[in-house]
Amino acid sequence: MRKEEKKFQTETKELLNLMIHSIYTHKEIFLRELISNSSDALDKLKFNSLTNNNLMSKDEKLEIKVSIDEKNKNIIIEDNGIGMTYEEVEENIGTIAKSGSKEFRNSIKDNEKKSEVDIIGQFGVGFYSAFMIADKIILETKSSMAEKGVRWTSSGDGSYEIEEIEKKDRGTKIILLIRDKKEDLEFLEENKLKSLIKKYSDYVRYSILIGEEIVNSTKPIWKIPKSELTTEKYNEFYKTTFHDWEDPIYHSHIQVQGNLEYTALLYIPSKTPYDFYTKDFKKGLQLYSKNVFIMDKCEELIPEYFSFVKGLVDCDTLSLNISREILQKNTELQAIAKHLEKKIINELEKMIKNDRENYIKIWESFGRNIKFGIQDMFGMNKEKLQNLLIFISSKEDKYITLKEYVENMKEDQNEIYYITGESVEILKGHPKVKNLLNKGIEVFYLIDKIDEFSMKTLGLYEEKKFKSINDSDFNLEETEETKEKVKEIEKENETLLSKIVDILGGKIKEVKINSTLGESAVTISAKGEISLEMEKTLGEIPGNEAVKAEKVLELNPEHPIFKKLQSSNDEEIKKLVEILYTQGMIIEGFPIVNPIEFVNKVNSFIK
Repeated sequence: MRKEEKKFQTETKELLNLMIHSIYTHKEIFLRELISNSSDALDKLKFNSLTNNNLMSKDEKLEIKVSIDEKNKNIIIEDNGIGMTYEEVEENIGTIAKSGSKEFRNSIKDNEKKSEVDIIGQFGVGFYSAFMIADKIILETKSSMAEKGVRWTSSGDGSYEIEEIEKKDRGTKIILLIRDKKEDLEFLEENKLKSLIKKYSDYVRYSILIGEEIVNSTKPIWKIPKSELTTEKYNEFYKTTFHDWEDPIYHSHIQVQGNLEYTALLYIPSKTPYDFYTKDFKKGLQLYSKNVFIMDKCEELIPEYFSFVKGLVDCDTLSLNISREILQKNTELQAIAKHLEKKIINELEKMIKNDRENYIKIWESFGRNIKFGIQDMFGMNKEKLQNLLIFISSKEDKYITLKEYVENMKEDQNEIYYITGESVEILKGHPKVKNLLNKGIEVFYLIDKIDEFSMKTLGLYEEKKFKSINDSDFNLEETEETKEKVKEIEKENETLLSKIVDILGGKIKEVKINSTLGESAVTISAKGEISLEMEKTLGEIPGNEAVKAEKVLELNPEHPIFKKLQSSNDEEIKKLVEILYTQGMIIEGFPIVNPIEFVNKVNSFIK
């Protein structure tokens, strides 16, 4: 019988070194690679048996066995697949550039029965990953087309032995002699191997046995027809896979065929994950290729503003790099990501129309992410995300979309009005809001600190400008007569208004008269690019404390306090103006700088 000692080709030797030290970042990958190779061998046998009935009996079970020989520190992976001849072993293992799986895949590319087989490995590459944990590898195989078996042995040092042997059964057995290191010896624990099989190879189509126990599930839920799945089954898979104790609020089972082919399962959690808004949270979908787990968080598959979406993608045709750990940048991956993004947007828009209650739950948990998406990259994504925005409206105090607001606008209204603040209840009491409500005009209540940034980024919606009612140039005077009256009051009190500006110094930019404040004596508005709410938000970021809005003090000429200002001496005016300014700042949600001083001024004035 033949027996030879050979050296690896130069490029094979170099790749072996890379394989052990560089290509794979996790040693545990070796089991995935070897099981994938066994699965390929079973696929080839199954495919070839379609035209050759003698290859296997009809009742033969195709399976993969994993076992541990703790005494000799061995891990054994065995299959009853197609096996290899002497020459095939040399070609597939001795020459790294050759791959039996790759060549077989190419040979059936145009075969009408190609759906019967699903080659996932590349034998001559992934096989070598076992040298990360093994001092020595022994491979024993027998082809269904050969009388003799073959034994291949190597220590990964640049050479190997190959010889013919007597082997009764068809198939391949790989024996790993585990390196005597603590971190490598851990793989000799049965529970460790079971957990790795569940993690990486749970959905390989053939049974994987440890002893008499079948460890894997064999049939992934996403490959089961939708008609056979219930919401309960989808939810159970979600809770088990993504470690959540609550049912998701939404799920979608996507199966795409044509030029782009992939299957996806997407979920939206019912509650915000505890670490969602921390730097520790990592976005991404699980990635599978031909049912084999590739990576847990593939960031490229989901945009940042949909990072709350959990799920997985399985693509049979995805181009992976040699280790299957890192995806090569390719147009197919980008196309899947783009398609998923459109799908998510479409599904969320449907929810807004047909299931508003659940969409509101999603919005209250993850809406901030979508708003960040509006603002990111100078508004590059605002057009596709704007119809996902909902805000509480002064009309019935409920969430509505931008489109619904525009549809409800009065005929002569040209702007979308909003006001920012801490809470809806506080904003309802704002003097300008009260005036607008009396006129039957709708206002958005923006109570998230980043809301106004989104409005500024959007700029327009259906040709309607966004307008803060806290801008100094906001004016809803109905008649020219009223406007002239305000101008007249400002002219008559020019000296008083100028004095107020001097008293407040750099705190305000100007003072103006506003006859639409109802029962309120004062309010503060802003002019320029920085709004009052933006000042508060930016001021919380270290280094931005100097960013200030240009404030305008607005006085109600109909209020008794304004009459008091007109008749007071300079000392009384000073006290009253400082009190009015602080009141205005309180109305707009700013903290009192010195509460004791403010109380003393109020008490002094009352006395």
